[in-house]
Amino acid sequence: MSDKVTHQRWDAMPRETVTDAIDRKFVYGERLMLAQVFLKKGAVVPQHKHENEQITWILEGALRFWIGADESEVIDVRAGETLVIPSNVPHKAEALEDTLDIDAFNPPRADWINKTDAYFHTK
Repeated sequence: MSDKVTHQRWDAMPRETVTDAIDRKFVYGERLMLAQVFLKKGAVVPQHKHENEQITWILEGALRFWIGADESEVIDVRAGETLVIPSNVPHKAEALEDTLDIDAFNPPRADWINKTDAYFHTK
């Protein structure tokens, strides 16, 4: 367990290009990851699931989520709203507008850290 405190500025961090329509920045500690995700209108995050509990907070814009393996539950999340996605729940998202969201993950997304999140890079 680390007891080292770190300090970073979002505006000093470079954006990582994930797809032509999605960029991100993230910071993480031992048990928590916080990410800024920038999505252009029409950007799609393909259906996936992960062990990480996720909380999404929309700061600007709106995302439509399809929840479940059959995508039967549809939830639109707009600026000022949050969505809590439990561990291993399949989900997909599409940006209804240019969108900035904050995602929190517990534990940190190892696949984002080591760049093995191939599902996300699919166009």
